[in-house]
Amino acid sequence: MDKTINAYYNADSPATAAGEGVTRKVLAHSENLMVCELHYEKGAIGALHSHPHEQITYIVSGRFEFTIDGRKFIVGPGDTTYKQPNVVHGCVCLEEGVMVDVFTPERKDFLA
Repeated sequence: MDKTINAYYNADSPATAAGEGVTRKVLAHSENLMVCELHYEKGAIGALHSHPHEQITYIVSGRFEFTIDGRKFIVGPGDTTYKQPNVVHGCVCLEEGVMVDVFTPERKDFLA
């Protein structure tokens, strides 16, 4: 990705599998920040996990049950979640939907 470009087009970002019923597109990113778009089918699971990145998730559409540090939250369009570094979190898609994840720093593992 050319870091001198200021606009990144969704259509130019390939969707990759991120679990059964989940696809991810890596959008604009730098070493310090990354934006990803995820599409979930109903019933798809974002398995419980943790990572050293700070993360905010914005729900574009659908409904999701998030588990964050052992607490459960039901979120829908317009809602956001915050995950501090190294906290265990995951989700279940209750209604097909789309979310946008923002990470700092960038997830180099998503670029491999």
